[in-house]
Amino acid sequence: MGREREPGVSLALYHLFKWSVISPLLHICFRSRIYGAGHVPKLGPLIVVSNHASDFDPLIVANCVERPVAFMAKEELFRVPVIGSMIELYGAYPVKRGSGDRAAIRAAMAAIENGWATGVFLQGTRTPDGRITDPKLGAALIAAKTQVPMLPVSLWGTDVILPKGAKFPRLHTITARIGEIIPPPPSSDRTALEATTQKCADTINAMHDLGR
Repeated sequence: MGREREPGVSLALYHLFKWSVISPLLHICFRSRIYGAGHVPKLGPLIVVSNHASDFDPLIVANCVERPVAFMAKEELFRVPVIGSMIELYGAYPVKRGSGDRAAIRAAMAAIENGWATGVFLQGTRTPDGRITDPKLGAALIAAKTQVPMLPVSLWGTDVILPKGAKFPRLHTITARIGEIIPPPPSSDRTALEATTQKCADTINAMHDLGR
C-alpha cells in the first residue's frame, strides 16, 4: 500500500508558494473564482484530470484543489540547478522527450504510490479554447491500474493569459470548476477505458461551457 500523503517538505513548500504567490496573484490580478472545492478529497491517492490551454495550468490546478498535484515535466528541467530541486519538491516528475506514453504512465503511477495527487491533462496537450475535443485514454488507464478515483477540473479563461505570439501575460478573469469524483474503470478493457474517458471529457466540457 502506498502513502496517504505527499512528503511533508513538499506539502510545506506547496502552502508557502500557494499563499505567498499563486493565490494572491490569481485573486488580485486574475479575479479568479473557484467552484466545487468541497468535492476534493483531502487525503488519499487521487488523479486530477483537467482541460489544458496554458502553461500556467499546472500551478492553477494545484492552487484550486488546495492540495499539491504532481504533473509530469520535461526531463531536461530537472538538470537545471535549483529549479530541478524545486520542481521535484513541488511534485513534478521527469519524463524523457520521445519516450512514449508508457513511460509517462509508469511515472504517474509511481507518483500516486508516493502519496501524490497526480495531474493528467485529458487531451495530453493544449487546446486553443480550453475545450476537450480528442480525449486520450491515459488518465483512465492509470486509474484502472491503480484503482484510484478521478477528479474532473475545468479551467476557463487560461487560454487568454499568454496566447501564441504574446510576449507578456495578459490579465484576464479565470474560473475553475471542480466536479464530483468519478470512479476508476473496473478494468483496463478498452471499452471501459473509453467510457470513463468520455465521462471525464463530457463533465469537464459541461463545466467549461458554464463560462465565468
